[in-house]
Amino acid sequence: MISKYRKAFNSQFSEEKYQALKDDIASDFDYAPTFRIGETPFFISKELKEQLIEGCNQVIALIQDRNFKNLTNKSIELNHIVPNEDEHTNFIAIDFGICEENGEVLPKLIEVQGFPSLFNFQNNLFEKFKNHYPFLSELTPFVNDISNDDYLKTLEEVICNHHPKEHVILLEIEPEKQNTKIDFYYCKKDLGINTVCVTDIIKIGNQLFYKNEKDETVLIKRIYNRVIFDELDKRTDLKLDFNFTDELDVEWAGHPNWFFRISKFILPYLKGKYFIETTLLSELKEIPKDLENYVLKPLFSFSGSGVIFHVTKADIENVKEKELYILQKKVNYTPIIQAIEGKVKVEVRMLCTWKNEDATPTILGNLTRLSRGEMIGVKYNQDKDWVGGTIGLFER
Repeated sequence: MISKYRKAFNSQFSEEKYQALKDDIASDFDYAPTFRIGETPFFISKELKEQLIEGCNQVIALIQDRNFKNLTNKSIELNHIVPNEDEHTNFIAIDFGICEENGEVLPKLIEVQGFPSLFNFQNNLFEKFKNHYPFLSELTPFVNDISNDDYLKTLEEVICNHHPKEHVILLEIEPEKQNTKIDFYYCKKDLGINTVCVTDIIKIGNQLFYKNEKDETVLIKRIYNRVIFDELDKRTDLKLDFNFTDELDVEWAGHPNWFFRISKFILPYLKGKYFIETTLLSELKEIPKDLENYVLKPLFSFSGSGVIFHVTKADIENVKEKELYILQKKVNYTPIIQAIEGKVKVEVRMLCTWKNEDATPTILGNLTRLSRGEMIGVKYNQDKDWVGGTIGLFER
């Protein structure tokens, strides 16, 4: 979207430089991410940046509404109610597809998550891109043009909440098998926070403990939660010493209830130019005749799981738990990035943090995904180039 940077990048790009970028990332931990890294950043114009911020602020306004918890209580009643929920979430991820409407480029809200994303990987990805394309230092991945040190300081404050780092853990299901493992490595490198599998947690009374590198038993005071219940519920083979629904003497960085409250569940309540017509299936009065213009989505799945892109009447009729699905109007993603060959679609995930003591969230950074296919996401388009996960860059 910023033509001078697009021309400069494309003129310098080569397959050799792309491989060098990936090798640079892999060199940090002798590990190559299992998801595809996009060849290019997305250069975001000032106009689009303002639109993204405006759209985020409208989503945040709903979340800050005094009646928000009452509005979303049904979302946790349909799932797992975890005790000791805090006043607000610590993380918000707001996904916008870059679309075209009436001849105008416009970000349209695709999804909202009250859950952390790749906060620790994204700033490192920008550093890697600068290593190979030095002119990118003129740009920034941060909405407020903060320094990388400021970014990490904010992230540490949100995750740790003033607790010593040895008493804070990143919690995940078999973290060594997750596609997001590279993010856990950078969390340890940059913030000093250990990653622990749910099966390695020790419960004594109402307190939780883990074993550190010295095999010492350490009290857990705060959990940076990366566990998705959708995955945990399917893993009946796992033996846990605790339940998330237990009354526990522990804080959550990203309380699990917010994953359900801030989710596709709130999309029907958002109206305006940045939002898409969305209906809870249980409230659908009649099935649209033009179903080719709609997509069927489960409310609480993750990473595109369970989405039906080519919806039929039978698909809707066969859904037994209609309160757990939405029918959403499709949007017209506009191929906006000029690749070496052809153009590419884009989705921008705006990453927000919210310190416990702050009155409002901070729009901190972003994660960008490139696609040439119908579905946006790093696990799609595996056989194509100029697709995958990358970073959006703003003018300073």
